[in-house]
Amino acid sequence: MSQSAQPPHMIHFAAAFGAGGLLSLMVLFNGTLAAYGSLFFASWVPHLTGTVAALVCLAIMRPKRAKAARPPLWVYLGGVSGAVTVMLTSATLNSALALSGTIALGLAGQMVFSLFADTRGLFGLPQRTPTARDYVSLALITAGSLILIFFGSAT
Repeated sequence: MSQSAQPPHMIHFAAAFGAGGLLSLMVLFNGTLAAYGSLFFASWVPHLTGTVAALVCLAIMRPKRAKAARPPLWVYLGGVSGAVTVMLTSATLNSALALSGTIALGLAGQMVFSLFADTRGLFGLPQRTPTARDYVSLALITAGSLILIFFGSAT
């Protein structure tokens, strides 16, 4: 059984849930930075502090490379997409969407891109045809996002 075919352990659920909470916190911090500066500043500061934190972790933990081979060049574009993501979420946080709407629509966008990437087998992913369950999940996430945004606040 391949690693991806194994059922996830509770620690994986907890880690993913915790990462979602940290993502919300990051969006809040970055959006607040944008309100006091600019979208560029709100992207630059967390990437600089993240770089420092990563360098400290590397110095302390000294991890070994998983593989001796070099990764494909396109993987280094993660920083570019991260910078753009920080700027976009910082802008939308300071709009009528607020934190919950920004995160909810962000989740819907992640789901749409993920289904597209799975269907096409992008970036070395195994090609997978979405099931009815995938589309129902997407519809529920999108509907929940729209309910949260348009009906979630009395103000």
